[in-house]
Amino acid sequence: MTHHIAVVGGTGPQGRGLAYRFALAGHTVVIGSRSAERAAEKAEEISTRAADNGATVRLDGATNADAAAAADVVVLAVPWDGYDALVADLAPALDAKIVISCVNPLGFDAAGPYGLTLAESAAEGTQKAVPGARVVGAFHHLAALSLWKTPDPLSHEDVLVCGDDAEAKDLVADLARTVTGHRGIDAGALRIARQLEPFTAVLINVNKRYKVRSGLHLAGLPDDARA
Repeated sequence: MTHHIAVVGGTGPQGRGLAYRFALAGHTVVIGSRSAERAAEKAEEISTRAADNGATVRLDGATNADAAAAADVVVLAVPWDGYDALVADLAPALDAKIVISCVNPLGFDAAGPYGLTLAESAAEGTQKAVPGARVVGAFHHLAALSLWKTPDPLSHEDVLVCGDDAEAKDLVADLARTVTGHRGIDAGALRIARQLEPFTAVLINVNKRYKVRSGLHLAGLPDDARA
């Protein structure tokens, strides 16, 4: 099944990479940005990248609100700073939609990145701000450059998925195939996003130390977990 997916923050590195993967899989993708012109430019860049790899895709660009309003699945791939205000502004467009939050509330200082201590995760805050949305946390731990560098599946990685709506969570777990080639892993209720979001800081530190783009893969799962 294909979907109409809006990637809010699609002009950023992670949003660009996810939009690229979704488009390659045949989904209708709209890049969202504060500037419709900038969104259109990024959509063209992604289309050109796909063509360089032998694929023909078409993406559109729009303002964040227009992109979200037209989609059935909305991906929030934006920085933590200003996130609450963005969600409040987009609330009417997010209502009744499947909303995927891959936002990581991180801080940075001289010692490197770290997870912020918050009363609730970004995903939980989104659900509270838009009660009618079906919020799912996913795609937190994927390196932006890995998403963009190759169209090949990142088969060595897992996408961990959390949420309180079973149908929405199942859809997002299947959407993870566009990145890894296999289903995402059900990590539990939406509250688990409190642990998933800050873990990204661990991967950033590892990548910096060893000059790699490490990912997350769970060992010991049954064969049908990723089927």
